[in-house]
Amino acid sequence: MEDKKPPLSELMRTTMEHIKTMADANTIIGTPIHAEGVTLIPVSKMSFGVGGGGTEYTTKQNPAQNFGGGSAASAKLEPVAFLVVREDGSVKLLPVAPPPATTVDRVIETVPEVVDKVTGFIEKQQEKKLEKQEKEAGEADFAE
Repeated sequence: MEDKKPPLSELMRTTMEHIKTMADANTIIGTPIHAEGVTLIPVSKMSFGVGGGGTEYTTKQNPAQNFGGGSAASAKLEPVAFLVVREDGSVKLLPVAPPPATTVDRVIETVPEVVDKVTGFIEKQQEKKLEKQEKEAGEADFAE
């Protein structure tokens, strides 16, 4: 009798081989870009997910064992930074700031600006109040 690999195992092996071809070092560290004495090397982050499942079953019409299954994979590549290499040998990492992902992220980013505006408004109101009190005190001294 022939030793046959389980269909699900073969299905997952094929899926992983395809992911392996996508996730090589050239995907993460990109092709260098040369321009006027500077070399830019893109650096990315890759994340992926894999899922699969299957079952063996028989039917009345076909009593032999059958297999039904499937697998899926997804990959996401995000730029993270650029390595800036100058002719003089200096190297600098230039991060790439990702855009805010959610409304909450946008709110958190704007909080410092809002706090500064509110603080500035309160300080102006207090200055106006002090000026008014000083003016009223000066007028009271003058009336006496």
